[in-house]
This record gives sequence, C-alpha cells and structure tokens, in this order.
Amino acid sequence: MSGIIGKKVGMTSIFDAEGRNIPCTVIEAGPCVVTQVKTEEKDGYSAVQLGYDEKKEKNTSQPLKGHFAKANTTPKRKLVEFNSFTTALNLGDVVTVDAFAEGDFVDVVGTSKGKGFQGVVKRHGFAGVGMQTHGQHNRLRAPGSLGASSFPSRVFKGMRMAGRTGGDRVKIQNLQVLKVYAEQNLLVVSGSIPGAKGSYVILDK
Repeated sequence: MSGIIGKKVGMTSIFDAEGRNIPCTVIEAGPCVVTQVKTEEKDGYSAVQLGYDEKKEKNTSQPLKGHFAKANTTPKRKLVEFNSFTTALNLGDVVTVDAFAEGDFVDVVGTSKGKGFQGVVKRHGFAGVGMQTHGQHNRLRAPGSLGASSFPSRVFKGMRMAGRTGGDRVKIQNLQVLKVYAEQNLLVVSGSIPGAKGSYVILDK
C-alpha cells in the first residue's frame, strides 16, 4: 500500500486493446518528499507525512521553515499524512509515480467544484412541479411543502433545501491506472475525479 499527492491536469480518452474508447483523467503526481515520520512511541500512531509542490520561502512561516529544514527540503504547499505505507520510509525520502504500475487500482480524493448557492433542482435533483397549468407561473423549480404547521411547528433537521453546493471532500474508489509516465510524473486513471483543473488530489493504492 502506498499513496501520493498530485494535481489534476485534465481529462482525455484513450483506446484499449479491444478498441473501446475509455474516458480518463491525467494526474501530475509527485515527486513528494517525506517531511515527517510519525511513530507509535512518540506520536501515538504511525503515519508518513508527504509534502508536494514548491512554495516560496518568503510565504512560509518560521515554524514550517524549520519543519522542512529537518527533512532537508524546500518549503512545500501541500502536506498530507498517509498511514497506508507498508515500506519503511525515512525523513527526506522521495516518493514518485514509480510506486504505481499499469493495472493498479487507486482511490482518489479531491475537492469538488464549488457551485455557490443553488436551488433544490440543481442541488438535490428535484423534478420541480413539472406542469404549468392552473396559473403556476413561478413554481416550476420550487421545493414544495417543507413541513406541517401545527405539529411539529418546525422544519426537520436534514430537510433537503436550497443551499451552498459543491466544495466538498469527495473520494472516488477503484479507478484503474491505465498509463504511467515516469519521466513526466504523470498518471492516467480511468474515469473522472472531483475538482477543477490544477486542484490538489490525493491518491491511495
């Protein structure tokens, strides 16, 4: 088991051996530096912290500068802990896409695109009223009844209503690695993953 941090480059499609056109996502993954190794004795749990993407030193706080100096590396923008590494890693080691092979299955975590304040039709898939008869000129995308009046005299928690949509942490499981380009630090995985182009993603094998 292993993991890596990357960026979503965009989507494309490739043909497999049977001639099927498979939609896929290109991810720029790594190289990631081991910035901290946590142990049961010192921290209470075992984990490996990876750092990814260069950051200007002038925009880095003094505590983080010391943190990265211990690993003998430059400041990084994204830090993520992984507890799935079975191979022993030391401070300053580099994790690359070589840890993945074609045919592997990975779980990808990303932040979905934010869509702002949306109504119930876009947010929850409501059908709306559907019919425009009987003078319903402004009820086509309305949520409908929200609750009784006399009892319980309130709206139940969890009622599906309009609100801010997107911007959530989303995990897509069992995506197959179709191509590995070690020289360019690129992975091509099947299907789509959450997030905009250039957004950070976390891959777990």
